[in-house]
Amino acid sequence: MMRSLRSTFVILACGLPSFFLRSQPPEKHDPLNAVQIEQIREAGIFPDERVKLYTKFIDEHADRIQGFANRNQSAARDHRLDSELQDFTSLMDELASNLDTYSERKADIRKSLKPLTEATQRWMTMLHSMPDEQGYDLSLKEAIESGSDLTDQAKEMLADQTKYFEEHKDQRGQDRSEPQ
Repeated sequence: MMRSLRSTFVILACGLPSFFLRSQPPEKHDPLNAVQIEQIREAGIFPDERVKLYTKFIDEHADRIQGFANRNQSAARDHRLDSELQDFTSLMDELASNLDTYSERKADIRKSLKPLTEATQRWMTMLHSMPDEQGYDLSLKEAIESGSDLTDQAKEMLADQTKYFEEHKDQRGQDRSEPQ
């Protein structure tokens, strides 16, 4: 009895750690590579630069999506398009979150918002011109929704900032508002 109890304990003690290791969620995929992540980190205190970098990286994903969309349909192509569209959407959502932060702290990012609003128009045109195919249709719909939200946010923020910094000329070019 004691031996079987000890054997059961040993089996459980050896098996539980591997169970918990297997039950952990897989590592989260990042749509940026290590170099791009480092560039974003370094630009962290420079809002205009950070927005420009995100715009550049999203543009690169848009180019890849366009390249895959122009290829003949196959399961591999659809899978890759689905993955690229998810990364594209993730980056647009990250940029939108950054814009929220910069808006709250009244960072003057008008220099990067103008190119961003132009880029979002290109992205939306590209997304709307893609064939609606079953292999990536949900990812495409999510990308269109996220892109539309980002387009609206960037346009609204540019208009708000233009008005705000016309009224508060002393705060132009700031990275964050300072208590007055």
